[in-house]
Amino acid sequence: MWTAIRPVQALLMSVALLLMGNGLQGTLLPIRAGIDKFSTFDIGVLGSSYFLGFATGCLIGPYLVQRVGHIRAFTGLVAIASTSALIHAMWSVPSVWWVFRAMTGICFAALYMIIESWLNERSTNETRGTVFSVYTVINLTVLTIGQMMLTLADPATFFLFCVASILVSLAAVPVAMTVAPAPAPIGEVRIRIKRLYRISPVGFMGCLVVGLANGSFWALGPTFAINSGMDTSGVAIFMSITVIAGAIGQFPIGRTSDKMDRRKVIAGICIASCLAAISMLVMKGFWTEGLLVGSFIFGIFAFPLYSVCVAHTNDYIDPEDYVEAASGLLLTYAAGAVVGPIFTSWLMTVVGPDGLFMQTAAIHALFTGFVIYRMTRRAAVPEDQRGDFSDALLNATIVSNVDIVDTAPQAADPPRPDEEPPAAKA
Repeated sequence: MWTAIRPVQALLMSVALLLMGNGLQGTLLPIRAGIDKFSTFDIGVLGSSYFLGFATGCLIGPYLVQRVGHIRAFTGLVAIASTSALIHAMWSVPSVWWVFRAMTGICFAALYMIIESWLNERSTNETRGTVFSVYTVINLTVLTIGQMMLTLADPATFFLFCVASILVSLAAVPVAMTVAPAPAPIGEVRIRIKRLYRISPVGFMGCLVVGLANGSFWALGPTFAINSGMDTSGVAIFMSITVIAGAIGQFPIGRTSDKMDRRKVIAGICIASCLAAISMLVMKGFWTEGLLVGSFIFGIFAFPLYSVCVAHTNDYIDPEDYVEAASGLLLTYAAGAVVGPIFTSWLMTVVGPDGLFMQTAAIHALFTGFVIYRMTRRAAVPEDQRGDFSDALLNATIVSNVDIVDTAPQAADPPRPDEEPPAAKA
C-alpha cells in the first residue's frame, strides 16, 4: 500500500488539512448562525449557497485549471477559501454569509477536481483502487475530526473560525512544496441531462433525492440537534456519528446490490431511511440520546444511496461513458442540494425543527414509490452483466478531471424509460 500512495503522499497531506477545516466550518456555521439569531430560513439559504457555489465550481473549475495550471489554481483557491472562513467571523450578516459560503462552495468543488484528477493520473490500473480507498478513508476520518473540533472552544468566539482558516491555509503547503509533476491538462466531457434521465430514471432521480435530503441534513442537522436539547458537544457527536455510519454502510450495501436487482436495494435503503427519520421525530420528545442511535441508522442507509444509484446507472451505459454519467449525476445531486435546504428551512419555520426529518421521511417514501413503479417498467440487469459496486464507487469519486460542458443529445438516443434495455445490458 505504501508503494501505491508514495507518489501522492504530499497531496493526501493537503487533503487531510483541507477537509478537516471544511468539516469544522460546515458544522460551526449553522451553530454560530443560531447564536447570532439568524432565522431558520437564513440558515437554509446558507446551506443552499454552498451547494450553488459547488455546482458553479464544477462548471468553471476546469477553465481555471486550464488557464493557470493545477498547482497555482490549488494555492489560489485555498487562499480564497481560507479568507472566506474569517469573513464569516468578521461580519455576522446573513447576506454576507450567503455570498462567501457560495464562494467556499466554488473553491471546494474546484479543489476536489484538482485533487481527484491528480490522484487519478498518478495512479495505475493496479493501484488506483488502493489510492482512492485511502483517499476515501482520509476524507471521512478528517471530516469527523473537524466536526469534533467544535468542542475545542465556544462557537460564539473567533477562535474556531481561526482554526478552520489555519487548517485550510496549511493545506496549500504540501502541494506548493511538492516536487511531483502536476497532472496533464484537463480533457472535455459532454453532459446531457435529458439523455442521462432516459438511460436510468431511477439512478438520475435517486441522485436528486440524495441532494434534496442529505443537502438539507448537512445544512440544518445542527439546527435540529440544538432545538432537540443537545449542547455543542452533542451536535458534534450527532453529525460525526452520521458520517461514520455512512462509511460503515458503503461496502456492505454496495456488495448486496451487486448480487440482486439494485432497485430492490435502493427501495430498501429508502424505506430504512424513512423509518430512521420517523424514529428520530418520535424519540426527540422523550429520549434525546436516542437521536444518536437514529442518526447512526440514518447514516448507514441514506449516505450510501448516492453510490448505489451511480452503480445502477453504470449498469446501463458503456464504460467509456462512465465519466460523463458520473459528472452529470454529481450536478444533479448539487441541484437537489441547492433546493432542499431552502424548502426544508421554510418547512421548519412553519412546523418547527421536526420539519427536517419530516421532509427526509416524505422524500424517501415518495422515491420508494417511484422505484417500485420503475421495476414494473423495465427488467433487472442480469447479475453476470451487472457492474461491480467498487468500480461505481470509484467513478462516483473521480468526476472532476474533465471540462464539463452541456450539449444537445446525440442522434442515437438511449432507450426510453418505458422500454426494455438493450440485450447487451439486460
